[in-house]
Amino acid sequence: MKRLPILALLLWVCALFYVGIFLFVGGFLLVRLEVNRTSTCEDVLLPSSSSSSSSSSSASSQADFCRAQPRFRRAVVLVIDALKSDFARYDPSNLSPRPYENKLPVLDELARSRPGHTGLFTFQADPPTTTMQRIKGFTTGSLPTFIDVGNNFASSAILEDNLIHQLGQAGKRVVFMGDDTWENLFPKKFHRSLPFPSFNVKDLHTVDNGILQHIYPAMKGGDWDVLIAHFLGVDHCGHRYGPDHPAMADKLTQMNDVIRSVVEHLENDTLLVVMGDHGMTDTGDHGGESAKETEAALFLYSHSPLFPNPQTKEDPSVVPQTDLVPTLALLLGIPIPYSSVGQVLLPLFPLPGQAPGQGGGPDQAEALWVNAKQVNRFLETYSSMAKDIPPDRLVDLRSAFARVSAAYLASLQQGEPASPELLRSMQAYLTSVRDTCRASWARFHPLKMAAGLVLLAGACLLCYVLSELSSAVLSVEGGVLRTPLVAGAGVALCVGAAQLASLGYVDVPWCLAAAAASSEVLFLWRNCRRSLRSSSSSSSSSSHKGRVLAAAPRRSLLSAALVAVLLRCASLLSDSYVIAEGRAVTFLLCSLGLYVPLRLNWDGLLVPPPAPDTQKPPGALSAPVLPAWVVRREGAALCLSLAILIGSLYLSLGLHACREEQGAACQPSPFLSPLARIQDGRLRNMHYLLSVVALAGWAYLLHRWLRHYGNLNAVGVPAVVAARWLLPAAFVLAALHWAVGSVPLEAEGQEHTPFRGLADLIRLAQSAMPRAAYVVLGLGAALVWLDPLTVFLKHRAPASHSNPHRSSSASAPPPPPRYRASIGISPQAELHHLIPQLYQRIRRSLEDGPAEAAGSGAGGEDGRPAVEAYGLGTVYSAPLVLFGGLLGVGLLLLHPESMAPAFLLLLLEAAALLHIHAACATLYSQQGDYSKSFSVPWTPVVLWSLAATQFFHATGHLPTFPSLQWGAAFVGFPEGHTGTLLPATMVTLNTFSSHILFALACPLLLFWPLVREVRWSKSGRSSMGEESEDVVMEMRLRENPQQFSSALLQLALRYLLVTGAQVFASVCAAAILRRHLMVWQVFAPKLMFEASGFLVGSVALLLGVTLILRVDVAVCSWFKRLLPDNSR
Repeated sequence: MKRLPILALLLWVCALFYVGIFLFVGGFLLVRLEVNRTSTCEDVLLPSSSSSSSSSSSASSQADFCRAQPRFRRAVVLVIDALKSDFARYDPSNLSPRPYENKLPVLDELARSRPGHTGLFTFQADPPTTTMQRIKGFTTGSLPTFIDVGNNFASSAILEDNLIHQLGQAGKRVVFMGDDTWENLFPKKFHRSLPFPSFNVKDLHTVDNGILQHIYPAMKGGDWDVLIAHFLGVDHCGHRYGPDHPAMADKLTQMNDVIRSVVEHLENDTLLVVMGDHGMTDTGDHGGESAKETEAALFLYSHSPLFPNPQTKEDPSVVPQTDLVPTLALLLGIPIPYSSVGQVLLPLFPLPGQAPGQGGGPDQAEALWVNAKQVNRFLETYSSMAKDIPPDRLVDLRSAFARVSAAYLASLQQGEPASPELLRSMQAYLTSVRDTCRASWARFHPLKMAAGLVLLAGACLLCYVLSELSSAVLSVEGGVLRTPLVAGAGVALCVGAAQLASLGYVDVPWCLAAAAASSEVLFLWRNCRRSLRSSSSSSSSSSHKGRVLAAAPRRSLLSAALVAVLLRCASLLSDSYVIAEGRAVTFLLCSLGLYVPLRLNWDGLLVPPPAPDTQKPPGALSAPVLPAWVVRREGAALCLSLAILIGSLYLSLGLHACREEQGAACQPSPFLSPLARIQDGRLRNMHYLLSVVALAGWAYLLHRWLRHYGNLNAVGVPAVVAARWLLPAAFVLAALHWAVGSVPLEAEGQEHTPFRGLADLIRLAQSAMPRAAYVVLGLGAALVWLDPLTVFLKHRAPASHSNPHRSSSASAPPPPPRYRASIGISPQAELHHLIPQLYQRIRRSLEDGPAEAAGSGAGGEDGRPAVEAYGLGTVYSAPLVLFGGLLGVGLLLLHPESMAPAFLLLLLEAAALLHIHAACATLYSQQGDYSKSFSVPWTPVVLWSLAATQFFHATGHLPTFPSLQWGAAFVGFPEGHTGTLLPATMVTLNTFSSHILFALACPLLLFWPLVREVRWSKSGRSSMGEESEDVVMEMRLRENPQQFSSALLQLALRYLLVTGAQVFASVCAAAILRRHLMVWQVFAPKLMFEASGFLVGSVALLLGVTLILRVDVAVCSWFKRLLPDNSR
């Protein structure tokens, strides 16, 4: 078997896809250009004119901008993470509030008792609604980009001008306590900081309690000017339990007490800001752009009058988060950050010409002018550095600012206050700039996107060509990759050198693109030439050994399987189909599964062949390829498997989650919630019992299959030890972990509980049991990888060897043994599954003649020992099944406990697809000999790929960032992590578990028809008893190593093509619809998830293929030890 060429070709094809994805994403999800300039007190922000009489006073006001007395000397900013706007509303008529309703009455009390001192607004966030991006938004005043969502838990320092920097420049002391994300974003910027770990979403109290221990002593002290406290309990409670849980009521009540106490500690010159950074969905998640995620709460309060003017209906009720930046800057007497595109909250400033209240500060006209001048300065700077703002729109904005500037300067020269129309014009200008920036900062690189599209299209074409020419490609002496790889490396070096000479730096993506494209084109060109040359010379020299490639067989590109792939790819261009992807893929999978028996019946393969005509002479009788009973049996197996498939698909529909766009028409499955969230004890026990039953079913099916085929007979074999002991131990640990995890710790963090010792024990078990399961599963996987054979040899010595009177000196070493290989474990199973004769490869490796070898099947007749090999018929598939079972248990641990039924359905669906494929291969063997080619058709490959996508949804996942199950990162690590690599890996494994399992098990499509090989030659119903009809199962692959290699390579390439085509379709959808209204809500997340799923799935596929190659190495070594002188 050609192992290295297979791995090299697959790695190369995967690398082509990776480079194409990397290049397209680099052009589609570019980070907005950051302007690294800083506002200063010396900036010319107020109007001045050398010809005006007020020039001296204007210059004086500019110089004293930061020294003048501000409106507020101090500020306390309470950031309550995920404080949704609904949480802050109070409805006294609601007599039966839900856990998140009416829990902050202090806000309503202050608004009613001191209306001029308070303001409650809806704080509108820009997507993505993750904490790091929101902190960037309300400290810099800029708009985040989509790609920043990937940095949510790997925060890097903010380089743009921001409020924290400006406060430090003005000499104000900023004290921070809470979410450690701030410390990562603003390193060494705080006068004093008390950061707490933020990633552990299961910890509701550590951060909040830590803040409460320090905030009141800090407020009483005098070493601060701005105090920032970032609470995380509400957000973590939403992630862990959801908003509709008693724990949420407790956290909001705690926050109500915090706000009340902070108000009591405020001084008259201190501004209180209470705000949420984002909202949350009904499941407690966030990250997207739905209204529930973007609508947070903003509450402002001061003991001194906060609103100089009576509030009117025209005052805004919704405040964009970017507007907080210029508002706080002017209220605290610091320059507005350079890159801010926010607009001051006008009701907080006095009318033009009206005397300010306590302190100083600008009036509405001055505030808007300072704001407009700063935004215009940023716009001019940014447009000179980047060209993504349309020129015509830039001209319009410049003319609008010129008109506003002229009108304002004219009012100053005339000594008249600014008119309301001028104020509205300034507001309109600021709104236009922000809207223009929001529309323009989806900045694309068309050339990179086009290059990525071309590379992905070429990779798909290459997959198809290689899959059709796999046998010919592997037959090339010296390999076919050497020249393309060398040429690609040379082209990459030339491109890099040219860039270095012309640009002064090397752009690595373009070097990779050049290498990939050149190697791809050269490979296709060389092999097309070889194919044409071999086709022209095959007629004159059919036996010439120098033929390297044969012409690709003509296959219909309009087969049902490829039509299903085209429909699947086309659906990715529609936002409606992407939103309903779970049901659309289920429909395609079910339809293609129903097509299989219909096509078999159309071809007449489900009808038993007619009985032979007994009137004809014996020589004229032709034996049927398959007896009638075999056809009936395979047809029944096909129908039963199809029924299991449809039943699994139907049940899995009840396990889907719901997108925000689906609204009330979709109700999420109750199985998506962890057991700890279920408040009804009886319902929680029922869910736990169902999960344990599903886990036991998973364990029983795996053990039953391995036992049935004789793979558990050996004693002391590492893989068998993993199957017999480690796998059941992992199941027990998982069940115990679920039992412990389902215990609600409502008293967590409360020192007075009498069950604190029990709670500590439960916490210890929550950490120890999953880790023990990880160790057991990892050890089992290592044992399977190190020694994957599960073969048991049973020796039977003849009587002549057991004679005690025989002289030992006269005895000679026995000749090489004869074999009959069994896969059963009992006499009944042995009679049913016994391989009756010597495997063809072993028989040819012996020196005996055919006649002697044929007579050794029963063993012992010629005085030589007979050997039965149990498990040899499934020598390749058994380690893969065992390895997949171990991995599946580990992935199940990363999901909520109630997802165990989904994993059982996944196993049943995979088994049904394999049996459908095996039955079809047996029935189609009437038209050809499967054992000669082992080629897996397109239909089972497409079904396998669709099943992977279908169970992505059936395990509660969606291609949206709010649906990420962050709790997976804390299974076994309830205290959190010190880094981000391990939790990111665990969340990735949780998200793409179905892709991993189906890709890893993809080689089973090659083995399953051999595992279920029809054993009808023993029945005597065959008129011809040739040895070629022996049931040797997977040993046929050993008899045909060239066909084995080409079939394995072809299968892997076809799976890569089907999954890669979906990535290509997602890329096309994102490129074509990049200005679509739903691009950032639907198409961009779908692209990210599809590309990530391909990356993870391709790695799992390579792992599965590598495991098969590892098994082949072990089989070769086993034969060499068994037949050292004769094995090949």
